[in-house]
Amino acid sequence: MCGFIGVLGPKQRDVISEILDGLVSIQHRGQDAAGACTFNGRFHMKRGMGLVREVFREESPSKLRGSIGIGHVRYPTVGGGSVDDTQPFLVKSPFGIAMAHNGNLTNFYELKKELSERDHYLVDSNCDVEAILQVFAHALAETGTAKPTEDAVFKAVHAVFERCKGAYSVVGMISGFGMFAFRDPKGIKPIIVGERVEADGKKSFCVASESVLLDLLDYHHTSSLKAGEAIVIKMDGTVTRRQVRDDLHHPCLFEWVYFARPDSFLDKVSVYKSRLRMGEHLADKWKKTGIEVDVVMPVPESARDAALAMAQKLGIKYREGFVKNRYIGRTFIMPGNKVRRKSIRHKLNAIKLEFKDKDVLIVDDSIVRGNTSKEIVQMAREAGARKVYFASCSPQLLHPCVYGIDMSTKNEFIARDQAGVPKGDLQIAKEIGADGVIYQDLPDLETSVREGNTDLKQFCNACFTGKYPTNDVTQAVLDGIEKERALVHKE
Repeated sequence: MCGFIGVLGPKQRDVISEILDGLVSIQHRGQDAAGACTFNGRFHMKRGMGLVREVFREESPSKLRGSIGIGHVRYPTVGGGSVDDTQPFLVKSPFGIAMAHNGNLTNFYELKKELSERDHYLVDSNCDVEAILQVFAHALAETGTAKPTEDAVFKAVHAVFERCKGAYSVVGMISGFGMFAFRDPKGIKPIIVGERVEADGKKSFCVASESVLLDLLDYHHTSSLKAGEAIVIKMDGTVTRRQVRDDLHHPCLFEWVYFARPDSFLDKVSVYKSRLRMGEHLADKWKKTGIEVDVVMPVPESARDAALAMAQKLGIKYREGFVKNRYIGRTFIMPGNKVRRKSIRHKLNAIKLEFKDKDVLIVDDSIVRGNTSKEIVQMAREAGARKVYFASCSPQLLHPCVYGIDMSTKNEFIARDQAGVPKGDLQIAKEIGADGVIYQDLPDLETSVREGNTDLKQFCNACFTGKYPTNDVTQAVLDGIEKERALVHKE
């Protein structure tokens, strides 16, 4: 999972400050690397490993001039942690194109070979956006236009949809022409568009992974691109949107569960309100257990809203039992189990007086590998809890995500055994050291999101069900991605 921003402003106004401010606001989507590219008659690029503030020192922004630019924060699901795999990517022909994306191609290695043998282009990185960029650039060149046009760009997007399988939202820019963006045919990955009227009456435009970025930069009239939709924004401010493909929309459920900030809207659905509804549904399920607890506590921060709603509906005290060190990254997206386990203790500390001699219900957004859950339960017991129960805002995670979330190795899931059979709640509770565990039911999770936008008829829920909406995920694809992730973890 990654995050991106694209900004097109009036001439003579550098946009790099907005790009960097925007990237900081979505730093939660990727802490491995960051990059930005701007254009003012020539391209200016800066990429590096680390957080935005580490990559862009004081001297960097002044060198990134231009009224149009794109930026990216990354954590890798394809490839390793090399700066060569850091986005944005750039080609000088045709016209000069820069691109960044969020997502994952399920046919990346097949496409690399095809690009080499058919199009005579070497994909020289392990980042799949380079393959998307080359397919786009090749198709744009084949239109034969002397200058870029909206129709030529939409034809190039169509070529991407035909050749690039998987999930992706993309932002890019073409030298002297403007900015473009598109969302994969199933609409799995989010992408938001906004505009702002400047003091002189001219407009600026922004494309981003989350609406919170647009809010913080004072962009308005925000809307999500539809599944298979593309937008072109020319340098003069002309905007053209086109439905390039018209497939069923399947937005990723895990965005609302975990990845997005609570102050974001995705596909018109408030992340905050959806998490409140998740907590209310969990409360209904907890009532059926007949177990009484003294207090409900969240694992900060993505489970806080659900835990609060759950406590209110149950009529039980809500308490913040864990203090988070905000200078430690999100453990879910850290590269290896040893690093994750070590970081959990550095990241959280228990307030003992909230646990001592109490039966505690801890609420988290999900239980993936079980490392975090096990450590948290142990921390609660060490703090004096009499009994510790655990509630997950999402259902059991059972199947690898092939669309860009770092859970691609089936053996990592605590909820399934080596034969792939789902475990019972009692067995999982035993493994994480809890007195009991409950999971959200999938229909309740989907309802929690759909209540915010009834037009969302279906979702990408493959990590729960094994049903991949792109209909191209074979066992060979799963084996290949699992092998790649195993190599990355080993490295």
